[in-house]
Amino acid sequence: MSEYAIVTDSSCDLPAELAEELELTVLPLSFNLMGREYHNYLDERELPFKEFYRSIREGMLCTTSAVNMEAFKSAMEPILQSGRDVLCIAFSSGLSNTYNAAKLACEELTPKYPERKAYAVDSLCASMGEGLLLSLAVEEKRKGKSIDELRIWLEETKLRVCHWFTVENLHHLKRGGRISGPTALIGTMLNIKPVLHVDDEGHLINMGKARGRRASLLALVDHMEQTAVNPASQTVFISHGDAKEDAEFVAEEIKARLGVKKFVISYVGPVIGAHSGPGTIALFFLGSKR
Repeated sequence: MSEYAIVTDSSCDLPAELAEELELTVLPLSFNLMGREYHNYLDERELPFKEFYRSIREGMLCTTSAVNMEAFKSAMEPILQSGRDVLCIAFSSGLSNTYNAAKLACEELTPKYPERKAYAVDSLCASMGEGLLLSLAVEEKRKGKSIDELRIWLEETKLRVCHWFTVENLHHLKRGGRISGPTALIGTMLNIKPVLHVDDEGHLINMGKARGRRASLLALVDHMEQTAVNPASQTVFISHGDAKEDAEFVAEEIKARLGVKKFVISYVGPVIGAHSGPGTIALFFLGSKR
């Protein structure tokens, strides 16, 4: 069985030390903050995430861009040259062009290295949902799955990675076209918090609303309670937009209700955080369905 490497992008929002432990090759997406370009490295080398969220709270404008095909080719080619195959697990095609760039890179490299395999998988996941899928994939790889077996496993498993999240401020969803201006205005006045979800096509959809912050956080746990499979045996992932205390509140509620003992809590990185905003709380787990 040929050796292979797993490549991904920084939208996985994994803690840098965990990504290193999982032996992932992680390509950074980019963001432009008030005219200056940054790369969304997991280790925050170009801009600390806390500083990013401070800037967003102060009203600084931020735009984002996907990893391009050439960047994927540059990362993948040395792996292929070393005699290993490449399996790229990419940010949802429903939210970004990152997967398409990875797929094109694989298609261009395959004829050049006919004895090697280069596959791209659309995770249909975002933030630490993508991170959770990667973590589980590495577990399967270490159990001995071949690249082809793992590719099939990913297709069979990815739609069981549940994403539930809420935001503190509706302004960022309005700016990104996720909700209308009047909805954002009325929701802000009434202290309405949306409860959102990533669907089977990898798109972000609004699934409900809660009155007040605490209610919206508890709603995430309610959804987990309804669909999680053997939750006490899982490692649950939670990402936050510079709101660690709220992330820990959700973790404690999950511990109390579902007996979960293991959590990975980390930042929503700047690329996704530019669209969801400060105060975002996102919960990821394996369920019977999304």
